[in-house]
Amino acid sequence: MKLNKTHFIIGIIIIATASRLIPHPPNFTPITAVALLSIINFRSKYLALAIPIFCLFISDLIIGLSIINLFVYFSFFIISVVGYLFGKINIKSVLISSLVFFFISNFGVWLIGYPNTWEGFVACYLAAIPFFGWTVAGDLFYSYSAKFSLNFFEKKYISIPSN
Repeated sequence: MKLNKTHFIIGIIIIATASRLIPHPPNFTPITAVALLSIINFRSKYLALAIPIFCLFISDLIIGLSIINLFVYFSFFIISVVGYLFGKINIKSVLISSLVFFFISNFGVWLIGYPNTWEGFVACYLAAIPFFGWTVAGDLFYSYSAKFSLNFFEKKYISIPSN
């Protein structure tokens, strides 16, 4: 079987889904990388939007499902839109993606787990700040790892020889 770019990206997606199931720091996951990589590289944008949600859902069947998952899934839909608008993995697209996840997922945490008051809102987001550092670190690590791995793969196995 000949490998192509699509096979390589699917391999990254499988690894990303599985990596949520092994011990890791909170929010240090590759799903942002999957969302950005998919939306940038797959022709079908519907498929690309579905891939990170699918990865989350499959691993959440094992980790556990709750109402907060809806906010998490929505955040990755928006992260895919960010990737589509930027068209590349760079520091801006990754950091904006981290912020999107932080604000949307913690909004859900506030609605579900905190008093729905201004004080509850502030307390929720303040409590989430330590997790944000792990989110940014994971998003940067995995997004750039995926980007550089794909670039290496393309140069080594897909490049057209120059004359």
